[in-house]
Amino acid sequence: MFRVDLNCDLGESFGRYRLGEQEEILKYVTSANIACGFHAGDPTVMRETVKLAVANGVKIGAHPGLPDLNGFGRREMNITPQEAYDMVIYQVGALQGFLTTYNETMQHVKPHGALYNMAAKNPAIAEAIAQAIYDISPSLVLFGLSGSELTKAGEKVGLQTAHEVFADRTYQKDGSLTSRNQPDALITDKEQAVNQVVRMVKEGIVLSQQQIEIPLQANTICIHGDREHAVEFAEYIHSRLAEHQISVHAIKEG
Repeated sequence: MFRVDLNCDLGESFGRYRLGEQEEILKYVTSANIACGFHAGDPTVMRETVKLAVANGVKIGAHPGLPDLNGFGRREMNITPQEAYDMVIYQVGALQGFLTTYNETMQHVKPHGALYNMAAKNPAIAEAIAQAIYDISPSLVLFGLSGSELTKAGEKVGLQTAHEVFADRTYQKDGSLTSRNQPDALITDKEQAVNQVVRMVKEGIVLSQQQIEIPLQANTICIHGDREHAVEFAEYIHSRLAEHQISVHAIKEG
């Protein structure tokens, strides 16, 4: 039987503004990437999300992003590798504080949005992020886009590295995700998403927008908690994976 992790970006509310149905979606995912206050989230939201994840037995990871609340961390910034390093140290440390209060261990770190995409292509940024994670704890798992500069940097520094694929995003011929500025960036059809995921897990292939088969590795699948009908989508993906003899477990489970 094939095995894969199912992760979701959570804790992305801010103040009185609420985003996503966290309590419900945590029933279907195995790893949670919790925002750390730069692109979304705040101290109270972080604490509440950690509490919910622990209650549901979901493994917890930090989701550091660029300091851009207005742009939800999805707009690129001209940062240095040192700044990338410092941002990751700062944000992971913030989430670690809340985990300590629940006597919980952090499983992984997954950069968010523009920081994630920048690290996928920029070796210097990727290496700075990987080094920051390693310096915090060599036992942490780095989540990065499959086959990207970020996963290469994680493996190079000696981190356990999970190659991530996306259930609801389309791909380009270089293995990158289609820009959200493009109308075909998101997959809204559930069956199309399932078919893409199953092929990525079982065959290690995704069909790009240019109709080119791209090889990749699928250790963890990302679904987005802020999308419309996110809970329904998460439940559907989880159940269909089981039908295809793909078991869903956290990266560090078992």
